[in-house]
Amino acid sequence: MERDKGAFLHSISPSKHKTELQTHHSFSSPMNQIMALVPDASSLLLLFFPFFFLVSHEIEFTSADRSTYIVHMDKSFMPKAFSSHHGWYSSMVGSSMAASAQTDDPSLLYSYDTVLHGFSAVVSPAELDVLKRSPGFISAYLDRTVTVDATHTFEFLGLHASSGLWPVSNYGDDVIIGVIDSGVWPESESYSDDGMGPIPARWRGTCQPGKAFNSSMCNSKLIGARYFNKGVKAADPKVKITMNSARDTSGHGTHTSSTAAGNYVGHTSFFGYADGTARGMAPRARIAMYKVIWDEGRYASDVLAGMDQAVADGVDVISISMGFDEVPIYNDPIAIASFGAMAKGVVVSSSAGNNGPNLGTLHNGIPWVVTVAAGTIDRSFAGTLILGNGKTIVGWTMFPASAYLNDVPLIYNETLSACNLTESLATVRYGIIVCENIGSVSEQINHITNSGISGAIFISDDDDLFESGGMTCPGVVISPKDSHHVINYAKTSSLPLASIRFQETVVGTRPAPGAALYTSRGPSPYDIGIPKPDVMAPGSLVLAAWIPNDETARIGTNLPLYSKFNIVSGTSMACPHVSGIAALLKAVHPTWTPAAIRSAMMTTADPYDNTLNPIRDNGLNFVPASPLVIGSGQIRPNQATDPGLIYDASPEDYVNLLCSMNLTTNQIMTITRSTGRYNCSIPSPDLNYPSFIAFYTNKTRTTSTRRFQRTVTNVGNGPATYNVKITAPKGSIVEVSPEKLVFGQKYEKRSYAMSINYKRDDKGRVSFGSLVWVDATGKYEVRSPIVISPVVKV
Repeated sequence: MERDKGAFLHSISPSKHKTELQTHHSFSSPMNQIMALVPDASSLLLLFFPFFFLVSHEIEFTSADRSTYIVHMDKSFMPKAFSSHHGWYSSMVGSSMAASAQTDDPSLLYSYDTVLHGFSAVVSPAELDVLKRSPGFISAYLDRTVTVDATHTFEFLGLHASSGLWPVSNYGDDVIIGVIDSGVWPESESYSDDGMGPIPARWRGTCQPGKAFNSSMCNSKLIGARYFNKGVKAADPKVKITMNSARDTSGHGTHTSSTAAGNYVGHTSFFGYADGTARGMAPRARIAMYKVIWDEGRYASDVLAGMDQAVADGVDVISISMGFDEVPIYNDPIAIASFGAMAKGVVVSSSAGNNGPNLGTLHNGIPWVVTVAAGTIDRSFAGTLILGNGKTIVGWTMFPASAYLNDVPLIYNETLSACNLTESLATVRYGIIVCENIGSVSEQINHITNSGISGAIFISDDDDLFESGGMTCPGVVISPKDSHHVINYAKTSSLPLASIRFQETVVGTRPAPGAALYTSRGPSPYDIGIPKPDVMAPGSLVLAAWIPNDETARIGTNLPLYSKFNIVSGTSMACPHVSGIAALLKAVHPTWTPAAIRSAMMTTADPYDNTLNPIRDNGLNFVPASPLVIGSGQIRPNQATDPGLIYDASPEDYVNLLCSMNLTTNQIMTITRSTGRYNCSIPSPDLNYPSFIAFYTNKTRTTSTRRFQRTVTNVGNGPATYNVKITAPKGSIVEVSPEKLVFGQKYEKRSYAMSINYKRDDKGRVSFGSLVWVDATGKYEVRSPIVISPVVKV
């Protein structure tokens, strides 16, 4: 078993095949005998941390503290001496400081003049009393933690209830997503069939009974559940399957399926974080679960059986968050089964893997599937640190409790500041200790947890922690740039104190998305001339349904916590986002091929973050991420609904690609299943794909040329004219002919040729650019990435 970036990758067979089973909030194996849930551990905290004071979202502070208040004002009281309300409020806040004899300036944050009149400011209780006596004062209250939708990723991707892909697709109604995974927890509210119509008549599947699972557990949402473990039993005839049914024992399948198509579940959270309403990408789509992942083993034979049955049952989309490494394409069960699925019109969405950040670590680089990379979300889980001098610092935490450390002694001890010796730390029983940016912050958290210290402030900018989560002690992580405030105060104050609030969620963080450091990088190991992955989707710290008898968090060393929802990270979490969006697109365009749906997602994806800068690579010093990391960029569902042009491909096109790969007839037949339907009369390495890649090696000539031929189909309404816009990779020359494409009607096709004249990079670097077809009206921009990459052998 190989652990990578906070996620456990369990082998599918005894050799090198892996599936991405993310369990990095699970600190021990599933405890199936413990069924009681602990949604809020605050009632147990006093048993382990007697220094906690349990509080509500509105916190009362001592007289020395400042807090943020929102103050409502009657604007008609503004004196004529002020030209604006902002000046009036600024004067009021400044006067309150003078009247209360405070030594530190209060801070005006915002002034409001549209939806309300008033302001927000950081003030002390004494200053607030002065403001309350000011003319025009109406009311004031403490700033509250904003409650947002729990999954949030649908919002981050631009899905809206009133416009765009959701209402156009009727939320994916009647589209069937087959999930190949570890099973399902059917009692989860995410599988409620409230609001669902009758099961589609074309459905041919079943709800297979088994241990702790009967056929009545399926409904109009979870319309099917099957399990496949003959491969496991064959590998070990003496094996005893502990849960011989489609019931999930790891949580992985429950999480992925609910991310793709879970129904609406209100008032969900992960121990107070990400509070709100959970829902999948296609909340009205149907789910069929095919359990092929077992605690006792994971075998290719079972995976193939599950995918085969899914297609036979009539699914429209297959979501498979697992992969096989270091196997040729003709021995890859996902490649084999997905070819048959594609030939029958089924879209297959797969995960890229969690072995980044090195190049060539990707699996599922299969030409006929959608390969999904993982990105971060514009959401952070926060804890607020308040020093005794009034300084407030917002840091990161996921400590799973409704708790508040209030005016606890702040300890900075240079001898102990590395926080790497449990025995030494245990001598400091009461206080919040400062842990400097030395070594691994994850190890520091473990030492603090084991020592039993009241709390800790960790100084770190380790993205690994922020992407994988986990906080077993009452601690907060702050940026090194804020550390001097803490250390200077701790050194100079005669009685340094600190307070920490937990369970805060912040949305709209910038920059986002970023390419997750763990996401596997291309190019494809199959040497197929395609710059996989295809697109990026949210994968870090995604909240979705979980099994209720598996430990999802821990407080201290001996208090496991359980929850119906869990926050986990991995490309396993990114894949079902794309699966759900593919279902929505399938509902809008039922006649489109899998290649057309993938093309629509790729050519409309966004390579920029919410600061309008290129998406950063979190695994490579935050440089702009190449298409070998993020594909075409972050998926944009609404834009994919109407992409303007598509790059289509038929099963025969894929066969022509296989025929150019020096495979034997039998190897090709392993994938295509037939010699009569397909032939190798026109072998071609140039698949009609919406992206381009050119390779070089140390033996490549100083200058090389790679030529491509592409055909695009007009799927816009009526005639259209497109002009090409090229951004050439550094040091290369890109030429396109013709430079203008004119379409007389919808569904008309036009072809073009592109050539790249490029140089070998002696340092083995990747360079990239883009080709964009721009509609003359400005409505469409059909973008394809261009990559120049070293050949990577793994």
